[in-house]
Amino acid sequence: MNEHKIKQYDIRTVISFKKTTEKWGELSNMCAGFPVVVNDIPVKSIEALYQACRFPNLPDVQRKILEQSSPMTAKMVGKTYIAETRKDWEQVKVLIMKWTLRVKLAQNWDSFSQVLHASAGKDIVELSNKDQFWGAKPLDGNVFIGVNALGRLLMELREHIKSNNKERFMSVAPLNIEDFKLYGENIRFVYESDKEKIEPPQLNMFDL
Repeated sequence: MNEHKIKQYDIRTVISFKKTTEKWGELSNMCAGFPVVVNDIPVKSIEALYQACRFPNLPDVQRKILEQSSPMTAKMVGKTYIAETRKDWEQVKVLIMKWTLRVKLAQNWDSFSQVLHASAGKDIVELSNKDQFWGAKPLDGNVFIGVNALGRLLMELREHIKSNNKERFMSVAPLNIEDFKLYGENIRFVYESDKEKIEPPQLNMFDL
């Protein structure tokens, strides 16, 4: 993906999202309904996971981020340490975002794949008032402009799940980059079943 190519979008003809409570809000990293587990560590949202990946050699900062009750507060905590972001962040941030989306899909297959399938045939655009890289900003009326990197990663993932079977997405390999760590340990393969180690099994009424 040429992540620096800016495009214009007419929001009347695309799938757009901004607030998590609105239609298509499940596509947002800020949506809290998609918890994941990485290295046996429960993570409330992929926004928190993405922010934690900024600081691979600062496990205490990662803990502060992942302990937050909401994705937005997790992002705000990360901002206070922005000067200590990994030096190669601009080179690896798209790869890390792509990886977090794969983790979200692997461990929330039914709900996340369903919304991706439902968006078929249209561009996906994250609307933003100020972020022209991950999303697109208003230009004039219904026209928004931006790189829309998150929307394009979501569309890429949508195409992958359309042409491959579910099993291909049930494990996610760690990225081949330096210092890909969580709480001081190298990030391992992520599996669909990892959530079962954290979440108690749902009891059937007949088991009581």
